Amino acid sequence: MVLVTPEKIALVMALVPVPHSFAELDEMVSKGLPKGALKSSIDHICVSAEDRKQLLHRIIPEATYKRRRESLSAEESGRAERLARIFATAEYVWNSEPDARSFLTTPHSMLQGRSPLDVSMTELGARRVEELLWRLYYGIAA
Repeated sequence: MVLVTPEKIALVMALVPVPHSFAELDEMVSKGLPKGALKSSIDHICVSAEDRKQLLHRIIPEATYKRRRESLSAEESGRAERLARIFATAEYVWNSEPDARSFLTTPHSMLQGRSPLDVSMTELGARRVEELLWRLYYGIAA
C-alpha cells in the first residue's frame, strides 16, 4: 500500500506530464527533471525569498544552477525528487501544507535537535525523516 503516490510527489514538483507509477517517476528523474521541478518543491517549503534562495543553493550550487538551461542532471533531479517526496509525505501526515512546512523547518528531538529538512539533505537522512513521519502518523512513540 502506497500512501504517498508518484502523482502527489509530481504535484509538489509541478511535473507535466504527471507520472502514474514510481517507474515512470524514476525514468523522469534519470533523464533529468526540468529546473522548475526543484523551484516548485522549494516554493512549497520556504516562505521567504531569501530562504528559497538559500535552500536552492544548498541543493545545487548557484553557478551550477545558472548554467543549467532547461533540465537538471540525474543526480540533481534525484535531490529534487527527494525534497518533493519528503514534503509530500509531511503534507500527507499533517494534512496541511503550513503544518508540513513547520514540521520540516523546526528542530526535532528524534533527529538530534536538527530540523527534518536539514537531515533530509542525504538519502539516508531522508529515510530517517520518512520513518519519523510514519511513526507520528501511526501514533507510534516518536
